[in-house]
Amino acid sequence: MAIAAAEKLAPRVIVAQGLMAGISEHHMKHPGTLSLRPGSFLAVLYDLIDSMVRAGFKNVLVLNGHGGNVAPCLGVWDQYQQLSGVNLHFLPYWDLVTEEDARENLVTGELPGHAQEFETAFALAAFPENVRPDAVADQADPAPSKATASAGNQLIELFVERLTAYLDDMMAGRRVAEIPPFHP
Repeated sequence: MAIAAAEKLAPRVIVAQGLMAGISEHHMKHPGTLSLRPGSFLAVLYDLIDSMVRAGFKNVLVLNGHGGNVAPCLGVWDQYQQLSGVNLHFLPYWDLVTEEDARENLVTGELPGHAQEFETAFALAAFPENVRPDAVADQADPAPSKATASAGNQLIELFVERLTAYLDDMMAGRRVAEIPPFHP
């Protein structure tokens, strides 16, 4: 999504390398899960933001793709905005779609839903080789089996369209994050 939006806004947007691990302690029962402690994740994230700011970027969007990162990031975001002094935004990608979008595109009508119809449709559209249809069909929960690549493609198009508009608004000064005042 980030690359597709950046291509639409080229050459005004770059996509920095994302973090390939997040705060996932709640998934450690699944072998192969990689997790960072909140302090480690937040320190690396701030260092990456600071690198962008020091390179001269005035608009920085952290596009989040993992629910476990949300609460820790929101807990420190005002401090990151104060320290960076730029138009700094944190956006979980699923916040770009609405409940109405879900009703129009998904059988269950539910967003985001970890490993539910929403994420399974997204995966079927974006990286179908990583979806195990037998595992989807064998679950006691029927929601993932309702997913289609077509619904995933429709949602991805919405994400890219709205992310492009979000970034364009940031760069045009129509979407400016208010920097909270320092409190002694």
